[in-house]
Amino acid sequence: MDDARLTRIEQRLAALEARLIAVPAGPPAPEQFWLLHALATEAAGLPGGAVAYGGQVRLPGGEEYAWQRTHGAEEVRAADPEEDDALAAALSALAHPVRLRLLREVLGGTTTTAALAALPGLGTTGQLHHHLRQLTTAGWLRTTARGAYGVPPERVVPLHVVLAAVSS
Repeated sequence: MDDARLTRIEQRLAALEARLIAVPAGPPAPEQFWLLHALATEAAGLPGGAVAYGGQVRLPGGEEYAWQRTHGAEEVRAADPEEDDALAAALSALAHPVRLRLLREVLGGTTTTAALAALPGLGTTGQLHHHLRQLTTAGWLRTTARGAYGVPPERVVPLHVVLAAVSS
């Protein structure tokens, strides 16, 4: 084999190796902004754009919740004084470390007042009942049986969304 031919083969082999290195291993990565692309289609006719949130959540007890919601951006910004009190109450109920922990414990399967009272750091029984009442009044918890609580199904994913949004 002459030197020129051997050089061409080596060059072609090097080019092939370079192309193989450039190909990512495994399946292609999902598009980073898949949700935004889907939202653009849905929000095309809305002035000011739109906001979407949702999720698919599996709790330790095996319950699964899938939920999504889209709001027009102008609808979110529009002030409705009658709704502001309810919104403030819902957000205020989340604005205490003990109440956030209670919600996480209930989501994790600790649902009875007795089991919650046995956990360290949640205060006295009276304080515990005060926090449970605030969460129930705001709609974040619901009484499921005497002395037992659960996060309403329609609130499971929104609660995760709120916690994720403020922790990022």
